[in-house]
Amino acid sequence: MKQLVTVERFCLIGHIVTMVFGLAGLVLVVPHPELIMNLGETGQTVFQWSMAGGGVVNIVLGTIAVAIYAYRKLGLWHWLTFMLPAVCLSLGSELLGTSTGFPFGDYSYLNGLGYKIGGLVPFTIPLSWFYMGLVSYLIACAGLKTRQNPTLVRYVGAIALAAMLFTSWDFALEPAMSQTMVPFWYWEHPGAFFGTPYGNYAGWFGTSSLFIGVAALLWRKTPILLERSQLGFPLTVYLSNFGYAAGLSLAAGYWIPVSLGVIVGVIPALTLWQMAKPADVKESTTETPASMKPEIPVTQVKVAVK
Repeated sequence: MKQLVTVERFCLIGHIVTMVFGLAGLVLVVPHPELIMNLGETGQTVFQWSMAGGGVVNIVLGTIAVAIYAYRKLGLWHWLTFMLPAVCLSLGSELLGTSTGFPFGDYSYLNGLGYKIGGLVPFTIPLSWFYMGLVSYLIACAGLKTRQNPTLVRYVGAIALAAMLFTSWDFALEPAMSQTMVPFWYWEHPGAFFGTPYGNYAGWFGTSSLFIGVAALLWRKTPILLERSQLGFPLTVYLSNFGYAAGLSLAAGYWIPVSLGVIVGVIPALTLWQMAKPADVKESTTETPASMKPEIPVTQVKVAVK
């Protein structure tokens, strides 16, 4: 298990480092070609490689880190019963979207995110749906305390909140990935919301609600319980990915979508983290409270003294 922790940390650090370098490259280097020319032959080769494969490496590292975390903290069953529906349903939704325009709109993926399944959807896309969807759901479940208070309202609320956190990521991500100097996909018919159709966000919310709901249904007999101290990893993944997208969008002047994402995504995520059960709060046990324990009659014994 110690080796798994080491690999998990390595992949998480690598995931964040690739985002930092990617952000610096896209924001500082790409707009200034003279900087690229001054890098030298080796530097230019490294920069070209990073532009071509950096996105793939970033998403693969994030996937591995979250998968190991899920296996360690939740177990094999919980990990696979979230990952498989997330990957399969999001891939199906993306293939449908790139083929028919439903449920996101008419769009196509460009190069930069790896091999395209069916020539339409990069294999990394459903992986990103998995790891961002899982961390969003873990944060929502911990904040609403779905294990301590397993009611239908709390379960439905956790699914809706997780889908909201996940969709909020796209408020910052969409302009960065489709409207900046180095786009990763493009819209056939740009929408009214800073180039993005409003229906795209409904598609994100609906698709994420679907696969999160499937996982919640499969987890109903073995609900999860994460304390606040165990949410550092999911929160780090969520905030770092949002920060990367926000940095790209803000550099291009898209502060309104980013602000909306902060309001309906970042702030709720931090609030749910604060609401989660602290580590020093013990769960109720099966022991009978002292006030409910039956009293045992004690017979008084008188001792005669001569």
